[in-house]
Amino acid sequence: MFDIGFLELIFVAIIALLVMGPERLPGAIRTGSLWLARLKNSFQQIKNDFEHEIGADSIKQQIHNESLLDSLTNSKDELLEIGEQLRKDAGKLQYDIDDVINKKNEPPE
Repeated sequence: MFDIGFLELIFVAIIALLVMGPERLPGAIRTGSLWLARLKNSFQQIKNDFEHEIGADSIKQQIHNESLLDSLTNSKDELLEIGEQLRKDAGKLQYDIDDVINKKNEPPE
């Protein structure tokens, strides 16, 4: 989220220790983390309310259903192509079988 490295955190901790002192620093950290958690929960609640208001769940479900339908349509098209190829191969095989049978039935020369 924030692009803060380890050295920057150490620098901020040293400044906070010098400004607040070792007695008040743990309480300030606890208070800051409490406020940060409350702020995070508030933003999450706002996000959930917003998604509920615009109907995000139904939109997500509709997108999911459309992707499933596209997948099924693609699968159907592939199966139809395979079936057509099988029909062609079966016709060719039948022609080859008929050709072999006709050659067997021909009188020898």
